[in-house]
Amino acid sequence: MADPEPGLLPRVLGPFARRDLLPDRVRAHREGESLRVEIAVDAMPSEMLHLVEGNLRQVVGVRRLAVVLCVVQRQAA
Repeated sequence: MADPEPGLLPRVLGPFARRDLLPDRVRAHREGESLRVEIAVDAMPSEMLHLVEGNLRQVVGVRRLAVVLCVVQRQAA
């Protein structure tokens, strides 16, 4: 959750861009007086996860951050 400010989206995407990570999905919508931003990266190297998380926690306007890890299961051919 974040403050609904015009410059927020570029600020939260910055940590990904600095590490040459391209998000697979970005979704942002208002929830009352807040802005919910969801960013999904399907294949982020595990060693970068804590770095990006730390950068996102320092972004001005970000009030709450949750990291959700999903395990992708592949079907055998």
